[in-house]
Amino acid sequence: MSFFISDALAAPGAAAGPGMEGMLLPLGILVFFYFLFLRPQSKRTKEKKQMLAAMIKGTEVVTSGGILGKVADLDDNFVKLEIADNFFIQIQRHHIETMMPKGTYKAVTKKGSVELNKR
Repeated sequence: MSFFISDALAAPGAAAGPGMEGMLLPLGILVFFYFLFLRPQSKRTKEKKQMLAAMIKGTEVVTSGGILGKVADLDDNFVKLEIADNFFIQIQRHHIETMMPKGTYKAVTKKGSVELNKR
């Protein structure tokens, strides 16, 4: 029967399990994936929560759809954005991706109105 199974492995009690050394590689892989994927994602989530909490009326923001606007009104769940002169939309608060520097909205809307007047 030694043709299929070596005698050393077939003997009862001859070989013990891999022990702690066998657990080092899977644990190392788990730690690697934690630092590569999970930790940066949780940091981004925390930063976004802080950004949304700090948002006030008049803040210039960009939505996840790429819409630039100025916050006209906000509550716990929704934000009313002014995206053009007296043109407002309401979006869910968590769809705001970034805050823009002051003056970005005015510069872009002024540039857009100049281009429209040229046509």
